[in-house]
Amino acid sequence: MLILNTKYLRFATLLIGLLCMSAASIARDIIVSKDGSVQNITEALKIAHKGDRIIVRKGIYIDKQITVDKSVTITGEKGAILDGQNKYQIMVITADSVTVKNLTFQNVGVSYLDDNAAIKLKDVSHCQITNNTLKNIFFGIYLLKTTHSIISNNTVVGNGRQEVSSGGAIHLHSCDHITITGNYVTHSRDGIYFEFVDDSSIRNNVSEHNIRYGLHLMYSDHNTFSYNTFRDNQAGGVVMYSNFVTVKHNQFLHNWGSNNDGLLLKEANDGLVEQNRFLQNSSAVYSEGSNRLTFDHNNFIQNGWAVKIMSNCTKIEFIRNNFIENSFDVSTSGDKNFNSFNKNYWTSYSGYDLDQDGKGDVPYHPVSLFSYIVNKHKPAILLMNSMFIQFLNVAERTLPVLTPKTLIDKKPLMHKVTVSI
Repeated sequence: MLILNTKYLRFATLLIGLLCMSAASIARDIIVSKDGSVQNITEALKIAHKGDRIIVRKGIYIDKQITVDKSVTITGEKGAILDGQNKYQIMVITADSVTVKNLTFQNVGVSYLDDNAAIKLKDVSHCQITNNTLKNIFFGIYLLKTTHSIISNNTVVGNGRQEVSSGGAIHLHSCDHITITGNYVTHSRDGIYFEFVDDSSIRNNVSEHNIRYGLHLMYSDHNTFSYNTFRDNQAGGVVMYSNFVTVKHNQFLHNWGSNNDGLLLKEANDGLVEQNRFLQNSSAVYSEGSNRLTFDHNNFIQNGWAVKIMSNCTKIEFIRNNFIENSFDVSTSGDKNFNSFNKNYWTSYSGYDLDQDGKGDVPYHPVSLFSYIVNKHKPAILLMNSMFIQFLNVAERTLPVLTPKTLIDKKPLMHKVTVSI
């Protein structure tokens, strides 16, 4: 009888232990409120366990720098605001698998030594920053040595008045496998900035009215940006010293000024640019020192220059693109050509198609003599619509002397191609 009772006692003890472990593993909700027992996120983190949810009630919270060192979810109710008082960085995440959502961050302090941010992630993975509003910030969302994380559906408004005193809206350094999607970024130095960032995706974002670039990639390989809109920046997208970058289904709009480009490529290699719309940029595409790029099915519409391609570029192919009502279709810096234009549609083409195969019977020379002259002497642009210039262009196309003889489209299309944005 005693043996039987001992067995039951052991079983009951084991059962109680399992129930306690189960209870301990259940995620809790910790409420942060101005008049509650937990009055800021730092206090909540002290009592939180892995997997808990911290819910921030409506109110303005001044918490200097919040260090999130546990794998928790921090979510705000409507009107929950974290304020840096124009002095402080607001939140630093140092734990994996943290989610921050539905909060407003404002008034980040400017620091040129610490790169103060509204939200900074350091040496972490599998985090999500989603549906937050950031305003009057220095840096917005800053990722350092972060992997396999998602930045989605955030609104970031910088304090951008001049480049030297502004940070990036979404700024990444030494990261990989990051998804940047559905964000709106504006009035920052750069809307989205990648440095040493690989195997990542930038899609469905709007980046506009930034002081410098809508998107800036430096030393970043195997990345894709797609379905984004880059509007009214100094340059829409800038890809520098980066390889295997894919640019698809984006819009580069109204990046207009003395040195403004839709897409600037400097020493970018082995990339694909397809199904994009370049509308009313000073230069739709500027390429320097780049190699083995393909431009396929893009619309170049009403730009100053559709394409500026420097003579140190090689093996760049333009095929099945529409060049529509640009002031200049193509410009280059030398009399040699190491790139190809094939089967593009040009509104400036005045040739014919006698065999009705949809391709012109006469090659098209997209580099006009006048564009060559303007490259050498910018004030000459004032003569753009004169009869004399039109005569020079016709003469140069008939017998090229200064423009590259081999930079021609041998089979220009008679009808526009369909581009899916």
